[in-house]
Amino acid sequence: MRLRGVGRRYGLGGPWVLRGVDLEVPPGSLTRVQGRNGSGKSTLLRLLAGIDAPSAGRITGRPPTAYVPERFPAELPFSALGYLTHLGRIHGLSRAAAARGAGEWLERFGADGYAGTPLAELSKGTSQKIAVAQALVAAPGLLVLDEAWTGLDQAARGVLDTAVAERVADGGAVVFVDHDPRRLAGVPDRVLRVTETRLEPVDGTVRPSVAQDGPGVGPRVRVEAEGRPGAGPPGELSGAVVREYGPAHGGGGDGPAGRGRGVRLTVEVGVADSDGLLRTLLTADPPWHIRAVTAIDDNDTHEPAQGAKEKA
Repeated sequence: MRLRGVGRRYGLGGPWVLRGVDLEVPPGSLTRVQGRNGSGKSTLLRLLAGIDAPSAGRITGRPPTAYVPERFPAELPFSALGYLTHLGRIHGLSRAAAARGAGEWLERFGADGYAGTPLAELSKGTSQKIAVAQALVAAPGLLVLDEAWTGLDQAARGVLDTAVAERVADGGAVVFVDHDPRRLAGVPDRVLRVTETRLEPVDGTVRPSVAQDGPGVGPRVRVEAEGRPGAGPPGELSGAVVREYGPAHGGGGDGPAGRGRGVRLTVEVGVADSDGLLRTLLTADPPWHIRAVTAIDDNDTHEPAQGAKEKA
């Protein structure tokens, strides 16, 4: 997807909110957008999502796109399940696939008990879960998130973190705005700032290429996953350090270990290799369930688990 010379202003002769924006959003990329309140961040996200049209310039190559707005229209005449199924149909899914995806995301966000509840009767937190779930049902090629974590409880924020990692690992692009500077810290490929109608890169936030990044070099993330009982470690964990591999701790939860005695895997990897690692885990046969993806503090000095070894 490409933006060339894109600008946006409201009203004939009104001041420019954005001007001269050139941007490429490649598949499999994660981009954070920063800026002060009123700088034009939400305007940029609406342009990316196709909700708004530019006053100048061109936008080309937009993939199937889903958008989580800053404010969710909870007055719509649907139940939670009906709304998610309806949005899945709009995004091109069959009725059966839309209903199945709606149910799965309600369960992942812990909102399946509200499937039949009218949107207008949902709490603010549950409404936000539905707002996020509607953007994930159809696995979009471009996911645009405008303060999507706001209003979610801690568990649901973790589910969204994981969903973002899954989208990127599956080749989708994600662009997001969030008021918390710690959100996905160290994970985005790049951070951009909207300032005085322009879009500029934040110095030092462009992810190094895979060839430049290796174990212990540059920012890292920790990936926690669970496999089905008896699952062996994936064959290719490029640039990764395995910290834990063994029986999952206890039962419960919605992963494979919650349905039996599964296998737990914890891996640390440079951010440049994280997409490939997630893709390996998600496309394994059977696939691994991603429990969490977190940035690693530079002072974290965990030693590799006994029996674990670095994969080249």
